[in-house]
Amino acid sequence: MRHKTRPAISESDPRWQALLARDPAADQSFVYGVRTTGVYCHPSSPARRPRIENVEFFDTPAEAEAAGYRPSRRRGSDADDLARQHAAQVTRACQLIEDAETEPSLNQLAEQVNMSPYHFHRVFKRATGLTPKAYASAHRARKLRSHLHSADSITEAVYGAGFNSNSRFYESSNARLGMTPGAYRDGGANIDIHFAIAQCSLGAILVAQSVRGICAILLGDDPQALVQDLQDKFPKANFIGADEGFERLVARVVGFVEAPAIGLDLPLDLRGTAFQERVWQALRDIPAGRTASYAEIAERIGSPKAVRAVAKACAANSIAVAIPCHRVVRSDGNLSGYRWGVERKQQLLERERH
Repeated sequence: MRHKTRPAISESDPRWQALLARDPAADQSFVYGVRTTGVYCHPSSPARRPRIENVEFFDTPAEAEAAGYRPSRRRGSDADDLARQHAAQVTRACQLIEDAETEPSLNQLAEQVNMSPYHFHRVFKRATGLTPKAYASAHRARKLRSHLHSADSITEAVYGAGFNSNSRFYESSNARLGMTPGAYRDGGANIDIHFAIAQCSLGAILVAQSVRGICAILLGDDPQALVQDLQDKFPKANFIGADEGFERLVARVVGFVEAPAIGLDLPLDLRGTAFQERVWQALRDIPAGRTASYAEIAERIGSPKAVRAVAKACAANSIAVAIPCHRVVRSDGNLSGYRWGVERKQQLLERERH
């Protein structure tokens, strides 16, 4: 061991105070080495607290290892504890966003969960797939969709969803709704949705695209039932049959269904609640050929008790394959329900494993 002599640590040193508090917010800032054991730990480590005269601080684990320290045997456990802590902090932040009358700032959210703004922003995006601002926007869009169906006027719905002014909302209404609010309220009136039906080894497949991206990939045995499903989603939209360019896009989707290894990189038009979009992002993070349980997905998005809600979000997914809800299984590894049939789910998983 080749520990270099370092200046004595003062009890007022904020790093020592973070160590004493086992503060998880400090885990990305430094690690500490213990001379008597030759190991280093993160500040939040549940390991027995060392004596101050035996401690030295390092900015990174690499620096600690270069000084001759080895990682604590609890390192893996520490990482799991940190992941759980981050999940709880993200869940808290999501609740703050959803309960707030006006959108909280990044600094306000970070302060509430005891993180620096930069670190909180990174942790939040890693956990949800969205920045805090994008998450807040998605939540308000969900509230707006709900209010548009029940409010007496569009203005009432806009303010009810938490927008401070009509002008600020209308600047981004198409991005939030995929159409003007009036058109959304009218069931997609005057909105163009291109679609086509093809055949693949799993049966009939319908692909639909709005101006924002793919808004539906539906599978089934009856092509007409797929068309009806799409029409029910947008009862007053203008449905446009496939032209040559759109047929090529459909061919790409069919090719991906038949050979998942080729990948599918297309813009998606997601239309769900903020919670559903968190689940769908977590599904897209599952590698091809792998599966995750509903409980694991709930854990990853920081809502470990929301297993049933995760299952409902999977069932609400209308973009098959591109949002791979077929990769979610029960905790015992067995297949559970699938919107387009368990047999199709099994076939998709088998293809991804080969």
